[in-house]
Amino acid sequence: MKRLEILAACSIAVGLAVLALKYLAYHLTGSVALLSDAIESIVNVLTAIAALIAIRFAAQPADKDHPYGHHKAEYVSAVIEGVLIVIAALAILRAAWDAYQIPRMVEAPWLGLAVNGAATLVNLLWASVLIRQGRKHRSPALVADGRHLMTDVISSVGVLAGLVLAVYSGIRALDPLLAVLVALNILWAGWKLMKESAGGLLDEALPEETLERIRAAIAKNADGAIEAHDLRTRHAGPMTFVEFHLVVKGSMSVTDAHEICDRLERAIKAEVHDALISIHVEPDDKAKHSGIVVL
Repeated sequence: MKRLEILAACSIAVGLAVLALKYLAYHLTGSVALLSDAIESIVNVLTAIAALIAIRFAAQPADKDHPYGHHKAEYVSAVIEGVLIVIAALAILRAAWDAYQIPRMVEAPWLGLAVNGAATLVNLLWASVLIRQGRKHRSPALVADGRHLMTDVISSVGVLAGLVLAVYSGIRALDPLLAVLVALNILWAGWKLMKESAGGLLDEALPEETLERIRAAIAKNADGAIEAHDLRTRHAGPMTFVEFHLVVKGSMSVTDAHEICDRLERAIKAEVHDALISIHVEPDDKAKHSGIVVL
């Protein structure tokens, strides 16, 4: 987890640097579209701070009050990020409306666009690092932070292209219009982020592809058992929880049943790393004949 904390801390530093560059671009040009980009960077810094706090809390080991660990803290962080994104979008829409009522031409456009472009490049590189490392270490907070930055990159590219068009065409209304498009884009990103995070908080099951691998592992490695049924899964940050009922002959010894369970745990962990597995052993009269058939 130490590596995740370092990445989250670096995100704060990168966010502050990008914020400074984007605000400088706005200061040089007076463009409300570039202001909207800077406002989104403020959210980037706040979400990076939230991610760091969540990752540190999630890294705490299980204790008496939290026997399953603290992994869901990262989902809370991702939900907070989504809320902050929505707030930023509303602020951008307000600024765009004010600029639409009193439009003005963009000043010193090329220098401002160059500064904003440099900030966008930094965001692109860092977002790629966060998404890649977040997926590698199964950190929802880092992945959410990276996706948010990638949304910022897309918005910035659109703003840069639009401002170039505004400068050449002389159409003043393009500046606030671009800000509105940025706001709508990050609103959509915020909604998707909160929806995905809610799935983790509400114990959403693993993807069907992963479930199929678990079922196959059970079917191939449960020699001596009759069937498995009532398979249930959920995930919390890097941890995956798997539980199911295993039906064996009523005359089977506890030792033999335990050996089957150990074999199944090894097989499932080979498919799903960091899995916490619970197996409830039942006698053959409990068979449902509708679960996983042992091959």
